[in-house]
Amino acid sequence: MPDVLHPAHTAGGIFSNLDAEWVELCADPAVHATVTDWLVADQLTDAVVSVTDGVPERASCHPGPAELLAALRTRDRRMADTVTDAVLRSLLRRAAGRDRSATLAARVIVQTMIPAAVRMTRGQVRPFGGRSFEAVASVTVAALFEVARSGRIHTRPGRPAANLALDTLRYVCRELAADREERGEDLAAAEAFTDSGCDPAEAAEACAVHSAAAVAGLHPVQAVSATSRGARLELLELVLEALDAGTLTHADGRAITWHYSTEPVTDTDAAARNNTTAGAWQRRRSRAVARLTASLA
Repeated sequence: MPDVLHPAHTAGGIFSNLDAEWVELCADPAVHATVTDWLVADQLTDAVVSVTDGVPERASCHPGPAELLAALRTRDRRMADTVTDAVLRSLLRRAAGRDRSATLAARVIVQTMIPAAVRMTRGQVRPFGGRSFEAVASVTVAALFEVARSGRIHTRPGRPAANLALDTLRYVCRELAADREERGEDLAAAEAFTDSGCDPAEAAEACAVHSAAAVAGLHPVQAVSATSRGARLELLELVLEALDAGTLTHADGRAITWHYSTEPVTDTDAAARNNTTAGAWQRRRSRAVARLTASLA
């Protein structure tokens, strides 16, 4: 089981502060009792214990925040996806409330997503233009908390953690782009785009779209050039909006964007990556295109 009571301070700064605060929360009897009550009320106690090997006997019937985080970060994939999705949806529903427990639920979500937030922050850091790790980390954590409290995620299909990360990244990109606009030339866009004729605002928007698409798994490979504009960029935006609205699943989005990428993935390769057949993948894409088209009518 991951050491959630004394997590590694891998990033320093704000993330280390969050880890230290988490240790204090886990030691608070009132917080432990609140989390235990949540799990009992939502009938998730047995599910949490089932995916947290090594839970102390005293916590097996009354799991608290440490056990909850261990379940959400479990490495046992045999039954973890169903459990973690259910637990995270439960937390997101509670975080959308307006009482003190909603703030605590959002805090648990933030702690759960710290590994993703660290990766997200590193991806947005620039060696110039004021985008230091700590500056971006502050924006990322604030965005994550805001998205967790928004009430938008738990009603969507698909994996809630993926939706949470996608919304957070889009929020971060908007905030960073707005900050760059206020301070003048978009230096990050100048770094990402070599075309001197590219408008800085358009470059920033394209960068944000490609970053969000990468988090959603819409690019066929990890390292994709963010230079495509025009129709392909518009398609990416439309697919992201459809994912946000629940019109398409992430698999539907990949079926469309992988096919219409600058480096298209063949149906045979795409099917192999998704454990299906080429014919089934092609039919998924056709249905996804039809749903996307209908949503635009």
